[in-house]
Formats: sequence, C-alpha cells, structure tokens
Amino acid sequence: MVQDSRHASPHLSVDPEGMARIVFDAPDRSANVLTEQVMGWLADLIGEVREEIDKGRVRGLLVASGKSGTFIVGADIDALAAIEDPDEGVRAARTGQAVYREIERLPVPTVCAVDGVCMGGGTELALACRYRLASDHPKTRFALPEVQLGILPAWGGTTRLPRLLGLQAALDLLLTGKSVDPRKARRIGLVEDVLPHEGFLDRASDFLLDRVQKGPVASGARRGLGTRLLEDTAPGRKVILSAARRKVLERTGGNYPAPLRILEVLRYSLGRPVERAFEMEATAAGELLVSPVSKNLVHVFRLRERARKGTGVDREVEAKRVDRIGVVGAGVMGGGIAQLAASHGIGVRIKDVQHEPISHALRHAEKLFEKAVDRGKLDEREASQAKERISGGLDYSGFGQVDLVVEAVVERMDVKRSVFGELERETPVHCVLASNTSSLSITELARDLERPGRTLGMHYFNPVHKMPLVEVVRGEETRDEAVATVYALALRMGKVPVVVKDGPGFLVNRVLGPYLNEAGYLLAEGVPVEEIDGAAKEFGMPMGPLRLIDEVGVDVMRHAGDVLHAAFGERLEPAPPLVALGESDRLGRKGGKGFYRFENDREVGVDPTVYDLLGTTVPERRRNPLEVEIWARLLLPMINEAAHLLSEGIATSAADVDLAMVMGTGFPPFRGGLLRYADEVHPRVLVERLEQYRETLGERFAPASGLERLAREDQGFYRAYPAEEG
Repeated sequence: MVQDSRHASPHLSVDPEGMARIVFDAPDRSANVLTEQVMGWLADLIGEVREEIDKGRVRGLLVASGKSGTFIVGADIDALAAIEDPDEGVRAARTGQAVYREIERLPVPTVCAVDGVCMGGGTELALACRYRLASDHPKTRFALPEVQLGILPAWGGTTRLPRLLGLQAALDLLLTGKSVDPRKARRIGLVEDVLPHEGFLDRASDFLLDRVQKGPVASGARRGLGTRLLEDTAPGRKVILSAARRKVLERTGGNYPAPLRILEVLRYSLGRPVERAFEMEATAAGELLVSPVSKNLVHVFRLRERARKGTGVDREVEAKRVDRIGVVGAGVMGGGIAQLAASHGIGVRIKDVQHEPISHALRHAEKLFEKAVDRGKLDEREASQAKERISGGLDYSGFGQVDLVVEAVVERMDVKRSVFGELERETPVHCVLASNTSSLSITELARDLERPGRTLGMHYFNPVHKMPLVEVVRGEETRDEAVATVYALALRMGKVPVVVKDGPGFLVNRVLGPYLNEAGYLLAEGVPVEEIDGAAKEFGMPMGPLRLIDEVGVDVMRHAGDVLHAAFGERLEPAPPLVALGESDRLGRKGGKGFYRFENDREVGVDPTVYDLLGTTVPERRRNPLEVEIWARLLLPMINEAAHLLSEGIATSAADVDLAMVMGTGFPPFRGGLLRYADEVHPRVLVERLEQYRETLGERFAPASGLERLAREDQGFYRAYPAEEG
C-alpha cells in the first residue's frame, strides 16, 4: 500500500496487525481545520482504506490528531463566510456528509480518539465513527457550536447526535452549542470511555484491537424505558420538541433562526431514513449560511478570534507571566476577580482594611466554586485546590511576591491614589499595577508614581465570572509591556480583552451613557418604563436600559453619569428622572428597589410607586410611541458617541467598539455589533435622523463631526476605522 507523504494532513499508516490510522496534523496551523482541501484528502484516504479492507490488509481504523491538546476545531470559517448562494451551501453540506457517510459504512471497527479540543466538524467526524474515546487532557472538550454561528451541524451531526444520545440530551448540545468535558461526554453516552492522556493513543489502539479480536461493545446512551418511550415515539417527540421551541423563543425572542430550524429538521426527520434527514440538514444549512443573522454572528466570531490571537500592542514585547496576584478591596468586584484568578491556577492575596469584607469575599468565592462543582465544570478536588489559592489579610503581607495587583476600592480618586502610592512601595519593581476603575482617569491616578509606566486599567464587568469583557486602559505613561501582560492574563482567564485609551467612561460606559440617559428623557416625556425596556428587548438587548440601571446600581450609574456630564457638558446632561432617582435612597437590585422591585434577589416587576418618586419630572399623561421610535431615540445617541470616541482615538477601530459592546453590554450579536448595524443603516441616514431630533429635542442630538464626515464621504465606520491586521 502507498502511504501518504507526511507533509500532508491527514495522513494514513497501517501497522503489521492491519490497524489503519488516519492522523490530522496540519503543518502550517496550530490547530487542525477541516478546509475543502483537507476534506478532499480525507475522502481519498477513506477510499484507500476501503480498498485495503477489500484486500484483507486492514481490519480496523483509528482516527486521531498529532497535535497536543487539539483534535479538530471545526470547518474553515472563512470558507463558510464566503458562501453567498444557498445552493453552494447545500453542495458544501452534501460533500461533508458524503465523506463521513463513507467512514460510517466501512465494514471494520472505527474508533475516533479525541485528545483535546473537538468542535463542529470534528465532533461530526467522531459521530461518524463506530466508537469514540476521550482523553482526560484538561483541554479535551466536545461541542457542536454551529448554532452560535447561525447555522446547524450539516455534516450529519444534527441527524446522528439524537440517534446516539437520545433526543433530550442531543437538544441540550445542538440548541446551545455548549461544550462538554470528557466526564460528561461519557455520562451521556457521547464517548465509550475516558482514558489517561499519557499513552492515550496506545490505549486507544488497544481498544480498537480488542474490537477487532473480541467483537463489538455497546455504544451510545443507556436510556431507561420511560425515556425511550418518550423519545422514540411520535407523540413523545412532539411534546419534547414543542417544549424546546417554547424555550428557544423565550430565550431568543425569535431573533435567531438556527435553533428553530434545528427543531424543524428533527421534527420531520426523526424516525425516518437518515438519507432524508441528511437532505434536510443540507437544505437548512444552505439557507442559514446566507442569512444576515449568520453573517453577523460569523462577524462577531471573527472579532473574538482576532482578540484571542492578539497581544494588545503594535510591536513585539514580552508579556510577563503572572503566577500570583494581589487584590486590594474585598468588595463584590474584588472578590469576583480573586475567584476568577484562582479558578485559573493563579495564587491570590486579598487586602482590605477590615476582616469582614475579606471573609465575605472568601465566602463569595467558595459559593462560586460550589456552583462550578454542581454544574460539572470542576470536581471536588479541583474546587478545593482553587479555594486554597486565595488568602487575605489587613496588611500587605505577600504582596512582595506578586506579579500583578488589581485595585478594586471605592471610586474616589484620592483613595485610589493613596492605595497606588502604597502599592508602589510594597510590590516588586516588575509588578504591574492595575485599577478596576470604571470611570476615573488612569493618567491622573499614576501622576505622582515613580514608575507610572507599569500602571493601567483592568476594567472587569459585574458579575466578574459571567461577563466576558475586560477593558485594558492605557494611561499616557503606560508602557507596552504592561499592556501585553494584562492582555495575556485576561486571555488566560477566559476573558475578551479590548485595549482603549484613557478617557472619561473609557469605551463601554461612555457609549452606554447616552443610551441610559435617553431612556430617562423618554420617561420624562411620559413613556412608561415597560414600553422603554420592552422596545429595547424587542431590538435584541438582553434587558432594557432602565432595568440595566437597577442591575448595575443606581448609585453607580449616578456616579458614571456625573463623570460623563462633567467631561462632555450639555449632550450628556442627566435626564431629570434619573437625577430624581439618584437623589433617592433607591439602589436598584442590590437594595431591593429601583425602577423595578426585587424579592429574594429576583425581579418581580416595575415598582408603580417609582412614578410618584419622580414626581413632576414625569408627566401625568403617558404616551406610547412606536417601538421603532424608541429604538431610534436609544440607538442614535450610542452611535453618535461612538463616532466621537473614535475621532478622539479612545478606540482605534470600529471592530474594537463592536466587540466591546457585544461582550460588555450584550448588544445583540445577531445584529453584528453597534457600528456594523450603523453601517447597514448608513451614516447619511443617521445624520439626517439626528438633525431631525436635534430640531425637536435639543443639542444632545447634534451629529458628531466624525459621523458627518462619514456621511459626506459616503463611507461606513468599518471602512474609515479598520482593524489592524495580525
């Protein structure tokens, strides 16, 4: 048999016992990707294997990866994004299905040995094999994340997964795109066994040889009689799929067609021949691939990938490894930062001026670790080890050995400057000093330090363990090495970092400020809370602006509003209802009452007495404008402010603005980002609408000069403010 040259991926080899092995190991990539060329090579190799089986030279097939920590990360996203014709998408799906169908039809035992990340088309490849094995490598994960790109698994995954796991377990993966670790994969029947990472391929080969010599073993989920009666009968499937549809609509508002299309494919294909299911998969894939939602979701994915591969700086500098950090301030944010760091293997020393907040922070971290155990993200031993990485005290003991400090004390410049003066004396020369401030100037904070170059902002969003964004804020004196170190640390913690220039509100809070403020002006005109927030949610925001004020905290929003008003004057003058609320004793969710009422930390609806509190600032007669008018009133100031900050260099690209707004505020990903949406509307239209509102509502709607320039030059934000390549 002629063996493929080793420079190609995948390549094929056969041992003396007739065990064939196909190994993916792309020489020019850090991870294996299923490009069109790779799929062609795989088809050729499967054909060779089939010929060798017919000649009696091959008795079993093992599929594996030659890369440590990675199996296959999926299909070529760029190729998928380039598809503009539904028929082309259908053909691409059928091609992948055909290759995997040939694997499935091989008349010998086939084993997929997964040692690392296995996503999308990689998981579909594993499903096409008779057996699947996983290693206990910490990076080993299985997922079908296609739904997060606005499409569905179309190389047989939508068809095969419910037949292997059962409908309910399959829906949990297909509709969310979430990943499962090896332990859960074994528990739900996705893999037959979990083997040690050391010597994994040898053990997988032994498993294959056993199947050849000793015969088959059962695979897939072990379902009870009741589950099988529900999932394997038409009435039972109808109940499950109807409930899933209701849940999808509740979660997405119907803005994401892919999960609904997955349910449709399953509804009409389960219990029928797989060939029909494959054809439905392919048809759905072709239509979804060219949809605006999929194009926007792929755009957001690319923004995240660009951030993941970046360093935060324009030149090559060394990012210092951070093995131990200090956290000053044991409040909600400080405790959350400590827990996040410890969960990623970093030692943490917390300092506060009182024992009580330290105890509270430690307990908060412990609860988060307990939740991680309950959800299967950590086992008891891992959680215990992580908890032991956190300690605390009232002095700077241990800060002499830290690589980075995150300050998270009260938002007062005098207090923060005093803390940073102490930190400069108590920490090593190489230690980076980062502030978690949401609005105060990094340049001013570092003004009197002897080494201001190692000071910058590391702005997390609350809750720390959930919100993905970290704003990395450069002061005037901040050095590249400090930026690169914090950027790398944010990535290591699983966050999405965006580098911004120092300025009032930085990026997210500055763009969000006019949005929240305009909600206040709408309220002053008599638009009810429910109408304002309902329109924002209908647009796709995770919650309305007034509900968001309650979530973040009325006091926090008032402070941020004052900072922005002081910096930018009339266009960000706080709306009277927001001023009235800020002067009350209401704190929002953390105080049990704001615009909404909260019981047992759950929102229970708008508080009707809030209108009495606002008094004369809200007209007695209420009006109900069209949702599109509310959208315009809320979105135009955001886009306008983004134009201002891009002109000022606070952010350097439209891509950074969009990534920050999606990751930091939940701006609807299906719309692609604030400025991608603005480009679709077009700056000329935006300027016209702003001028109309300027005439009736005042100077806060005056178009930014940068936006006027885009309108005159007939170009969009992405063309005027492109992201740097690489």
